[in-house]
Amino acid sequence: MSSDRNDLGAAAELHHPSRRSVLATMSALPLLAAATPAVAAPRSPSAAAATAVVDPSATRQTIRGFGGMNHPLWIGDLTAAQRETAFGNGDGQLGFSVLRIFVSEDRANWSREVATAKRAVELGATVFASPWNPPSQMVETFVHGQQTNAKRLRYSMYGAYAQHLNDFVVFMRNNGVDLYAISVQNEPDYAHDWTWWTPSEMTRFLRENAGSISTKVIAPESFQYVKSFSDPILNDAAPLANVDILGAHLYGTPFQNFPYPLFKQKGAGKELWMTEVYYPNSTDSADLWPQALDVGEHIHRAMVDAEFQAYVWWYIRRGYGPMREDGRISKRGASMAHFSKFVRPGHVRLAVTANPQQNVYLSAYKGSGSRVVIVAVNKGTSPVSQQFTLLNNTSSGVSVWLTDASRNLAPQSRITVTNGSFTAQLPAQSLTTLVTG
Repeated sequence: MSSDRNDLGAAAELHHPSRRSVLATMSALPLLAAATPAVAAPRSPSAAAATAVVDPSATRQTIRGFGGMNHPLWIGDLTAAQRETAFGNGDGQLGFSVLRIFVSEDRANWSREVATAKRAVELGATVFASPWNPPSQMVETFVHGQQTNAKRLRYSMYGAYAQHLNDFVVFMRNNGVDLYAISVQNEPDYAHDWTWWTPSEMTRFLRENAGSISTKVIAPESFQYVKSFSDPILNDAAPLANVDILGAHLYGTPFQNFPYPLFKQKGAGKELWMTEVYYPNSTDSADLWPQALDVGEHIHRAMVDAEFQAYVWWYIRRGYGPMREDGRISKRGASMAHFSKFVRPGHVRLAVTANPQQNVYLSAYKGSGSRVVIVAVNKGTSPVSQQFTLLNNTSSGVSVWLTDASRNLAPQSRITVTNGSFTAQLPAQSLTTLVTG
């Protein structure tokens, strides 16, 4: 990630500060906030837009979950209480269901990853891992553009590196953590401070060596979802056979680049994960609003436009993260929780009008039975009314949670469903989660 691995106590942003900003069950549902009075219907809502139809037969991707990164070596481990906040799904908890951990090149550091990962697994989370560098004896330096001390994996060490990754998988398994997957390399195309890979090197390793790794394999984790890095994998059956999850980061990736037609064409049987991001930046406090509302739109776009199955933040606990340094959930965290607490692993996204009126973004998900979760983002400065029709759904009502400038995932008055239809009031600059049942 960043140069701050050499300054473990730094309070400043650690990942890619300026460079990336330039690149620019639920009978009793979990809550983040105590019940508050129901918000009054807006006085002057905009004219209702076209009805959003939620059809449970119109299925899209299966959701793996939402979560973030823990990095004890660089910024210290989550405390026991913070682990509960992150991966629990009760009152005042984020409901994260995915944890990303670090594969150190130094085996002496591996034990640092166990405590949080083990508790996350106990709470039902999926854990995966990413490396930044191979062990030093496997690396050589070379000239990469203006960088004269660039690092790459020696070609003669590909087999040894695969064994190194598998050794980490075995170590974690022996310590109570069955990793769901491991990545070949974190950001191989933005590696000024770690190890570079070319697309041809990545495809070679995948073709010749990745098959020996005893868990699912993630590649390539391009820093900006650069398709020219992952296209060669998708276009070559041999390396593709040894990849289980196409992983990508979304730093500065414009929304128009989120869709990936080639993956939809060639990626049958593979998963598609967004494995790291912070958004919109790492310089502002995570409690600023409406800036934190941008997180809601970003997750919406990742689920709907890109059709990712997982959405993974960078540091879980950070001044710009879902959890503040004091362990309290931030406004950005509340925005993530509108998805993570309700859209649970195994839910399936449903087709619904994604942008039924100006500044309004909708996504819908099917859980067990007739349970449907709808997340609505209103980025506009005016309140709006939005009508919904639920096909083949006999729910009598909809439970509502709201985050805006003054409230964090606050429960609102239940909405009655009549003949499969209901209308939701979406306050200005807000996130609303609606759950049938």
